Amino acid sequence: MYRRSLLLGAVLAASTALAGLPALAQGEPFKVGLILPMTGPFASTGRQIEAAARLYIAEHGDEVAGRRVELIVKDDASVADTTKRLAQELIVRDKVGALAGFGLTPLAMATAPLSTRARMPTVVMAAATSSITEASPYVVRTSYTTPQVTSKIAEWAAKEGMRRIVTVVSDYGPGIDAEKTFAKVFSAAGGEVAESLRVPLQNPDFSPFLQKVADARPDAVFVFVPSGVGAQFMKQFVERGLDKSGIRLLADGGITDDDILNGMGEPALAAITGFHYSAAHDSAANHAFVAAFQKANDGMRPNFMAVGGYDGMHAIYAALEKTGGEGSGAALVEAMQGLSWESPRGPVSIDPETRDIVQNVYLRRVERRDGQLWNVEFETFEAVKDPAKAAR
Repeated sequence: MYRRSLLLGAVLAASTALAGLPALAQGEPFKVGLILPMTGPFASTGRQIEAAARLYIAEHGDEVAGRRVELIVKDDASVADTTKRLAQELIVRDKVGALAGFGLTPLAMATAPLSTRARMPTVVMAAATSSITEASPYVVRTSYTTPQVTSKIAEWAAKEGMRRIVTVVSDYGPGIDAEKTFAKVFSAAGGEVAESLRVPLQNPDFSPFLQKVADARPDAVFVFVPSGVGAQFMKQFVERGLDKSGIRLLADGGITDDDILNGMGEPALAAITGFHYSAAHDSAANHAFVAAFQKANDGMRPNFMAVGGYDGMHAIYAALEKTGGEGSGAALVEAMQGLSWESPRGPVSIDPETRDIVQNVYLRRVERRDGQLWNVEFETFEAVKDPAKAAR
């Protein structure tokens, strides 16, 4: 009973501290707590986002509306309990003005209750499950949602005359979002999803699932796997001869992640992907971004995680500017809603109702140019909102 009383007291004290945090005074540093997987299987996500956030500060200065901006980077190693603990420490001890990062959906979801209690602006720069922004009114997203991209891939497949497709997705939030969205949109356009296959997220072996695809003989297979796992899928797809079978490969763009694309080699040429960003996007803003990012990071190519981090910092800077340096959570979130700007990915805005990013979705094919592989865009769907929220 004594231990239980101590634990209850600690929880109540932490809740009181979170709820009673004062607005930061103008002139004090504005601290951004960047919680990222810097180690473990998703370390590339953390590396890309941190590099992009630091590049934004280097390019735009570390002072906004009289407030010096400081980054505090914490490694959660993709463990949700660690994310939650780090978020609480950043809010209570470090007195940050905003939280940001969040490489996977469970990490963002673990933080959402703390964001609400502390009235803490929380900028999701990576995680893609649609419902994240509904978990707290203080969450703003600058990455993308899985349904936003998947819906357009399904529309394009139907328009191209594909009628029978098998879906293969990783068995977690974004993968399930992708599976359901693809089936709904493709079926509404007259297509048939012959089979829906879910692959374990941890230690995936795609071989038995690819055999089922081969046996089903669909017009195409639609795939969603996390960034970093795509190389393994593509290799097994080609090894089994599916690239020569007449079965087309359609996928969310994470499968040909720019960060690892050159290392994937010839198998990558089999994919048609839909996504919101490519390092090959042909615009002045993107050419400048890619050149600056590579110069600052020993030639590393920026990927979609990087652009989510870069634009997340833009949203924070713009909100601070709009509020004249006001640090309170509600004012900053309100200032982010409705923002619009030219991103390296193209024109973007923050939906004032859902706090999700509105952006172009591009269909791409992998091409070899000057000895390197690139995701080359060939069709654009403009100003796409998250269709999952419109359906709710």
